[in-house]
Amino acid sequence: MDLQFSAEERAFQQDVREFLASELTPELKRAVRLTPTVFVEKDIADEWHARLNRRGWLAPLWPRQYGGAEWTPVQQFIYESEAARAGAPTTIPMGVRMVGPVIIRFGSEAQKAHYLPRILSGEDTWCQGYSEPGSGSDLASLKTRAEPDGEDYRVNGTKLWTTHAHYANRIFCLVRTSSEGRPQAGISFLLIDMDAPGISVTPIRSLSGDHEVNQVFFDNVRVPQANRIGDEGQGWTCAKFLLEHERGGVFSHRLMAMVQALRHLMVDTADGESALSEDPHWRERLAALEVRVLSLEVTEMRVLSRLKAGEPPGAESSMLKIEWSELQQALTELAMDIAGPYAQFFEPGRPLYALAGHTLGDERLASIPPEYLNTRAATIFAGTNEIQRNIIARLVLGA
Repeated sequence: MDLQFSAEERAFQQDVREFLASELTPELKRAVRLTPTVFVEKDIADEWHARLNRRGWLAPLWPRQYGGAEWTPVQQFIYESEAARAGAPTTIPMGVRMVGPVIIRFGSEAQKAHYLPRILSGEDTWCQGYSEPGSGSDLASLKTRAEPDGEDYRVNGTKLWTTHAHYANRIFCLVRTSSEGRPQAGISFLLIDMDAPGISVTPIRSLSGDHEVNQVFFDNVRVPQANRIGDEGQGWTCAKFLLEHERGGVFSHRLMAMVQALRHLMVDTADGESALSEDPHWRERLAALEVRVLSLEVTEMRVLSRLKAGEPPGAESSMLKIEWSELQQALTELAMDIAGPYAQFFEPGRPLYALAGHTLGDERLASIPPEYLNTRAATIFAGTNEIQRNIIARLVLGA
């Protein structure tokens, strides 16, 4: 495994640092620090989306012919690492990172020409219609149906845990178009206008009170068959391709940013007359998590080395998902312990960065309780960790 960057890659790293220095405002950095949810608020995401798009870096892995930057895996790693260190926002992934690559891989030329520019411009905001009541980890059991009706489908059913459905004007959905054969064989991939008659969205409040996910209902929603991606029954293939993009990425540097934030908080938090940072117990707890984050980075670099050589990541994708999600939970648990009695205070206002200040005087404390509650879901979304362990057992152990 080669951990050294080439001269060209070091030059690109410098370009990224200069871009972040010029484009990342104090207001954006503060908003990221005070975001307790999985994704930043839409106004922050939209602003960073626009800045990246102007630079030509919004769709790093898309081919240039479709408006992408066509970065190498190493360039992607460098950007995500530098962005995390600088405290930059992430973009909302449902358009650029999820449905965009599916359209590029499986869509018609007409679909590419219509949808891809709208994703880049921000004209379309997407959400993902996969999970259903009773069909989460066992996604192939989904029941939302699309019945042919002339040149259209009529879609009936419901989707659950749909992030940003209350913002989105489009949703990409897995629907059942056939009950014949294996369950996976009867699934198709549809692009649906969220403004279509018959669609309704019900908010779901998280443990923290945040509104990030929803339930979406389809009642005789008419969808043109021209909005199907690929052939009828090819939805499962599209879904597996998309999940590879959803689970990929670089997480260690954002986790390391959490480690550094906790280190600063320990310096400023006293236990009696001494700061927590002077207590070996607290230093040991933080150091143990920091070692795990560094180990995660090495695994990411190993995957990067394989991708650079043109090899698939294999079981490491599942390993990465397990470790980053469990580390995120562990770090927020430590944050709650460091905050101590202050962690019992819950700030109900949202977004936190729009508030004038924190009742306790230190705004860093405002995001700790809701972030702790929201990260309980990290081991569930993007494929539960139990399912990821099954994948590892099958790919590595042959179980």
